[in-house]
Amino acid sequence: MKPKFLVAFLAALGTFPASADEPEPLPPYAPAYEPTSVDERGLWSQADELELLYKRSEHRIDDEALNAFVRRVLCDTVGADRCDGVRIYVLNIPAFNASMMPNGAMAIWSGLLLRMRSEANLASVLAHEFAHFELRHGLEGHKNRRSASDALAWTVVLGNAAVVDTRNSQISLLGSIFRFSRGMEREADLLALRYLAQSPYPSRASSEVWQFLMEEADARAAGRKLKRRDRYRAGFFDTHPTSLDRADYLLEQSMEYGDRGNAEQIAYFDTIRPWLPKLLADQVRLNDFGGTEYLLAGIAGVTGWIPELLLARAELFATRGKPRDLITATTLYLDVIDQGHETPEALRGLGLSLVKSGRRSEGAEYLKRYLAQNPDAPDAALIRMYVPRGGN
Repeated sequence: MKPKFLVAFLAALGTFPASADEPEPLPPYAPAYEPTSVDERGLWSQADELELLYKRSEHRIDDEALNAFVRRVLCDTVGADRCDGVRIYVLNIPAFNASMMPNGAMAIWSGLLLRMRSEANLASVLAHEFAHFELRHGLEGHKNRRSASDALAWTVVLGNAAVVDTRNSQISLLGSIFRFSRGMEREADLLALRYLAQSPYPSRASSEVWQFLMEEADARAAGRKLKRRDRYRAGFFDTHPTSLDRADYLLEQSMEYGDRGNAEQIAYFDTIRPWLPKLLADQVRLNDFGGTEYLLAGIAGVTGWIPELLLARAELFATRGKPRDLITATTLYLDVIDQGHETPEALRGLGLSLVKSGRRSEGAEYLKRYLAQNPDAPDAALIRMYVPRGGN
């Protein structure tokens, strides 16, 4: 690494950016660890059983294009040699989560895909999970919990014998488990940042993910009239650093590396667009008005207000169903149809919003069009109650 005064001097000459300190090269990749002890083989057996559940799960999204896309982003980030043995499972669960097991199986929840704003954001999460795998954190965490559990058992024995202060010893041991977990999270964060810094993506994308999650949490709290939570340091029993802490140290380190590459925002949404209606419908059903509004606006900042986003926003207001909401929903549904997106969902939503607003005859016209497109819809009998006889 070059001395900082030399970096500044060469930057002034236009040789390279002053802010770019090259990250250390990644170590050669060692193939996946093979379990040796009884405990390790037990852990791997549990991972194999869970992976089998992934394969058979009704929640698994077995879409070849989507799975190939996620794999390609992982390989572009950590390298072909590292990603070669990873098995990826995309699960239809509308929340932010990803995990990787010691046997090389990675699970990605669909709610995570909705919350990313670029390929680079997705790359940062995938890299973090792979870093846990490469650092063998699943095994190390298992060993740490096992050792602490054994020690806790001994404190009971020794406490009964009046040898130690049982309460203080147990609290200290519990704290060590959580500190160990937080330490592994930070270690994985920083290794993932090194992957990103040597990938086609800008490293700052890693900090952005945690900023987005904090902003969504603030919007959710505001929507539910709750106090927002701002904590810089993790509490005693927290297993992860706070989002604020992570956003801070990842941003600081990414600035040390310098930002290179393209975040690929448009490419990201071009790829997941076929899945947007499903992802958005699942999100609307969570009854999180503030958080969903934030997500929709964030995506629109990249794609513009495409019909899929307008429809989801219309459904969001229609679901809340206050008088002013129904007016907003009606306007949004009309905007969707004006954009040539006359889907059954738009016709149904518009018709019902008009009916609930007291404009029954106008609503019935759109519901007729809905029934014409979907005569065997599951709710057809209910919808016909709003349509004059002989009008369907």
